[in-house]
Amino acid sequence: MEILVSLSILALLFSGVVADSNNIVFEEVRVGLVVDLGSIQGKILQTSISLALSDFYLVNNSYRTRVSVLARDSRGDPLLALAAASDLLQTGKVKAIVGAESLQEAKLLAAISEKAKVPVISTLVPNTLSLNKYNHFIQWTYDITSESKGITSLIQELNLKSVVVIYEDVDDWREGLQILVDHFQDGGVQIDRTTSFSEFSSEEDYMVYQLRKLKSARAAVFVVHMSEILVSRLFQCAEKLGMMEEGYVWILTARTMNYFHYSDGFAVRSMQRVIGFRSYIPVSEQVMNFTSRLRKVMVDDDTAQIETEHFSVVISVWAHDIACILATAVENIWLRASNESNLLETIKQSGFKGLSHGDMQIVGNKYLLGTFEIVNMVGTGVSRIGLWSCYNFCGRRHVMVSSINELETISWPGGSGRIPRHRLLEENGERKLLRVLVTSRNNFPHLVAVRPDPETGLNIVSGFCIEVFKASIAPFDYELEFIPYNRSSNYDDLANELFTQRDKYDAAVGDITITYNRSLYVDFTLPYTEMGVGVLTVKKKKESMWTFFEPLDKSLWLATGAFFILTGFVVWLVERAVNPEFQGSWGQQLGMMLWFGFSTIVFAHREKLQKMSSKFVVIVWVFVVLILTSSYSANLTSTKTISRIQFSEVLRNPSQYRMLSTNSTPNTFDDYVQALRDGTISHFVSEIPYLNVFLGHYPGVFEMLGRDTTSNGFGFMFQKGSGLAPNVSREIAKLRSSRMLKDMEKRWFQKMDSFVNPYTDWSEIDDAFNRLTIHELGGLFVIVGVSHALVLALHLYQTRREISRALWESRLFTKLQNFSGFYK
Repeated sequence: MEILVSLSILALLFSGVVADSNNIVFEEVRVGLVVDLGSIQGKILQTSISLALSDFYLVNNSYRTRVSVLARDSRGDPLLALAAASDLLQTGKVKAIVGAESLQEAKLLAAISEKAKVPVISTLVPNTLSLNKYNHFIQWTYDITSESKGITSLIQELNLKSVVVIYEDVDDWREGLQILVDHFQDGGVQIDRTTSFSEFSSEEDYMVYQLRKLKSARAAVFVVHMSEILVSRLFQCAEKLGMMEEGYVWILTARTMNYFHYSDGFAVRSMQRVIGFRSYIPVSEQVMNFTSRLRKVMVDDDTAQIETEHFSVVISVWAHDIACILATAVENIWLRASNESNLLETIKQSGFKGLSHGDMQIVGNKYLLGTFEIVNMVGTGVSRIGLWSCYNFCGRRHVMVSSINELETISWPGGSGRIPRHRLLEENGERKLLRVLVTSRNNFPHLVAVRPDPETGLNIVSGFCIEVFKASIAPFDYELEFIPYNRSSNYDDLANELFTQRDKYDAAVGDITITYNRSLYVDFTLPYTEMGVGVLTVKKKKESMWTFFEPLDKSLWLATGAFFILTGFVVWLVERAVNPEFQGSWGQQLGMMLWFGFSTIVFAHREKLQKMSSKFVVIVWVFVVLILTSSYSANLTSTKTISRIQFSEVLRNPSQYRMLSTNSTPNTFDDYVQALRDGTISHFVSEIPYLNVFLGHYPGVFEMLGRDTTSNGFGFMFQKGSGLAPNVSREIAKLRSSRMLKDMEKRWFQKMDSFVNPYTDWSEIDDAFNRLTIHELGGLFVIVGVSHALVLALHLYQTRREISRALWESRLFTKLQNFSGFYK
């Protein structure tokens, strides 16, 4: 029964059987290889694995399993690599895949391996955190952290203070660059400048242009982190510019040296006396035997080019060890023959003494070599000048031991045996130039202002931000060139400008807020202002018992009272002759006239009107009174009740009111002041430094209602990887602890301008602007005035007719009497 179970498991695990010349049957396990078979790395990887398996089974001929390799050509295209891996899994039924030559290929293969539960081993992709989430992806490479510490230690050992970093601007290289930069900063190595190249910007003219600028800036120490093709072009350009002569130091990272094949004679000749870090492969008889036979096989192969005779042994040795550990793991599964057998876990648990580093062991999903040899390129080869080792036994009670063995004599460019001194330091009275972008909107000149000098035409910069920057950068003795930036009011664009124009600008200064998205492109210093967002408003005066008069302007109160009296008078005049309620003594009639007019405020009049004209007057006036009372109530509510609710709401959610910030409609500091004064905006929500300008220049006029820590304050921007950012941050901390920063704030935030009247009671002005005026409601009084005039005119016309008729009737009656007397 156990035999049947074992056979069924093996039938599922293995793809077929093979037999040797003695008819001994072996279980065949297929492993896929996905690489660019037209590249040198691809050829080395394919040939090394094949030769290693042949050697392995020659020694271990008693093994009952055999690993066979199915190769697929990716042609350097990530999509073709993905298609090849899918075909190997579905058609080839492979149990593991070796491949991936770029980070993009690695992510695609890692994703498909995770779905298929098949391990993928990569040795051509640098160690990266972005692949940690894939459980079936094994990274077989060198330890970037260990290398970065080694390069930093070498620079410190040579007593070199700062460097220029030249790197390849693609995803595969960025993470290694960031780790390197971080260790430079931790080790006190200043990065004065960074320059990047890519496949699309590697033309000779462009490289010469960039290197010429570095040369003119007196750069001397260069750390290069690029692929072999770009490195070859770079050094040929550097040689033409005389930058491979005495006085220069060039250091190459392991990413370049591990895969450098010395096939380009022109490149090798131009790289003389360059220092490089390379993964350490112990010299042994087995290594020499394997690599020599590998060279012979590749040179004899008609499909291989003669240039493969000169390759680095690192890839071939790693490929050898990968093949051997796969073969060992497969055999261990066959021996156990249990349902719980898993190739990935078996690979991790299999011990094998490889060529690369003695006893091999995978920790997690990575096998990282932490030992490097430091080499000096001389002639057509390299000579070892030292070793760097950095072991960190994770999860064990060991301490990390890092050391550089005693360095051999280094041959420097130009053939000199003397260590080049740092040319970036002040030399012959010359000072280093720092090109600084300055925000030039001048909205708040107390923070930063740029104006041209009418005599010299040069830009004069001033303000709190500028003074802090000059004080922070002063210890480093730079010559400052301030360049106005006014192409956009969005400082994200400023960060992008600094990031993309590295050859033009070194830093950016102004009212620049530290944000996450900007920090992806530039390095920020520590904040030199208070952090947070606040709410500012005009300081309110204390309310009195007569506050209910405030909703209406004085002129509106007088006009309203006058029309109350006028309405009562018009109604009395029209109704007096026919309505008994409006008759009586003159005192009664005067009281009725005033009572009727003012009773319309609360619509309390009960007198029955008889004239249609008086009814018309009352209807129009009641309509006006309705609007007046509604406006009064609304204004009183808004100025007293709703404003308090808004205050509370703004205090609770200041980050949601950024539309009232420094990017809103007003353009200058004075515009914001006026907008607050005239009630255009009731609150000013912005970062604390802006609000401090208001509070300092108008003491007792404005007040801050509250703040929220949703802003990181202002900081200075430097090129990504620049060593100046941490150095300037330390100076800012020093300024703050010595209270010099506080003194600068007082000078810029609390000085009084000539146009400011500190005794102006702006709260009264603010209340005045909040009141309703007769101009705003004048149309109502025009309407009621016209109606009153029409009624008065009609009344006078009717009265005149009645008087005329009475007079006529009186004269006619007299004539009739006279006529009747005549006949008597």
